[in-house]
Amino acid sequence: MANILVVDDELGIRDLLSEILNDEGHQIELAENAAQARAARQRAKPDLVLLDIWMPDTDGVTLLKEWSTTGLLTMPVIMMSGHATIDTAVEATKIGAMAFLEKPITLQKLLKAVEQGLSKSINRRPQPLGMPGTPVSPADLTVEAAMTGSTLPVVVEMGPQATQSFLLEKPLRDARDEFEKAYFEFHLAKEGGSMTRVAEKTGLERTHLYRKLKQLGVDLTRGKRGG
Repeated sequence: MANILVVDDELGIRDLLSEILNDEGHQIELAENAAQARAARQRAKPDLVLLDIWMPDTDGVTLLKEWSTTGLLTMPVIMMSGHATIDTAVEATKIGAMAFLEKPITLQKLLKAVEQGLSKSINRRPQPLGMPGTPVSPADLTVEAAMTGSTLPVVVEMGPQATQSFLLEKPLRDARDEFEKAYFEFHLAKEGGSMTRVAEKTGLERTHLYRKLKQLGVDLTRGKRGG
């Protein structure tokens, strides 16, 4: 049994996660904002924190950074959000988050992430991105590596100012979809949102490319806004 702190400003999310994790035998602490989360972390010394990104007072990334810079990030933290971008997820990983769950959170993904988080002590967690260490290049992202179920996030360099973190201990289909979404978002931004140039760059017929982007949930206006 573990002590898990759930931080989310939505009552329904807190109740749902609390019910699921209680059924798994865990002790649950609840907080609806950063102030309550600070107090609960100090009082309960959680083994794991599920931390929402968007909160009204202090957002989850800012709270994570606060814990990291003050030496209080002594437990694995899993970020949660229904509206975060890839950039936000990467930033949280750089600060020290162990994983990222996109809302609505499925039961399978929640339990898998919690299991992985509780299996790690703070000393065994991978170094945050940007800390000394050797990043994994695209050439190192092999099928064999994916099939071995490595728990280390793989950092794929996607350009001079972009990186993407992938947790390989996922079902192959989920990992592939995650990579493809990041791949197409990168090329859309690089080509200023031009579907024609992205189709040429990726070798896909334009209609096929459009269907693929819709299937992956890619924001087709992102590249145009960035341009």
